[in-house]
Amino acid sequence: MKIAIVTGASSGMGREFVYQISKRFKSIDEIWVMARRIDRLEELSKEIENIQIKPIKCDISDEADMIRFKMLLIQEKPEVRVLVNSAGYGIIGHFSEVGDDNVGMCKVNCVALTRMIDLVLPYMTCSRGNIFNLASSAAFLPQPSFSTYAASKSYVLSLSRALNKELKSRNISVTAVCPGPVKTEFFDVAEKYNTVKLYKKLSMAKADKVVELALKDGFHGKAVSVYGVLMKSFRVVSKIIPHEFMLKFFS
Repeated sequence: MKIAIVTGASSGMGREFVYQISKRFKSIDEIWVMARRIDRLEELSKEIENIQIKPIKCDISDEADMIRFKMLLIQEKPEVRVLVNSAGYGIIGHFSEVGDDNVGMCKVNCVALTRMIDLVLPYMTCSRGNIFNLASSAAFLPQPSFSTYAASKSYVLSLSRALNKELKSRNISVTAVCPGPVKTEFFDVAEKYNTVKLYKKLSMAKADKVVELALKDGFHGKAVSVYGVLMKSFRVVSKIIPHEFMLKFFS
């Protein structure tokens, strides 16, 4: 049985990945959708009729949940064609304001993502495989008042680029998806202590367009997928101009 696994599938980018994978990957028999909100996953399974959806209630930062997921893999022994690591969150605010969520972001965005890859890789035995890791354009430059989130996504970007090289011999592509702000529920959580800047609100992309490009870039084996002229330009500029100079505009 060939499957896709999508974490953070209850909303936003994860949910959009499920929609598009169900339409584009004809060789996949089933999509395992993972999130904390099982009711959302069950709703999603009813919306998609052309492929079997398996809802899995799982908090990827919870040890007990991840042990149960590991046992499920051992029991089912699926062939994983696609893994999408979409679960993650960010909090806007100064480091001291954000408090325990600094550690929480590292656990979900970095540690849990890394563990998912480690658990799933042995089952990626198809002739071709794709891993999509949700990073962010925030990974390109340190972000005052978004410091831990940006740092965590820099980790995701670096890990993805390295794994894309490492796993080529197994015909597995690893793509870091690095959008700018996207119109999802992300900012409902992110604006816990502070509000998103106006220029970010005005430049928000649509999730379906970001995912469409990510799947295309992954098909072509690209290590990084960046949607939109603005974010592509930001990536180039962040490579050319010294970060110390650029950070003056973010303070």
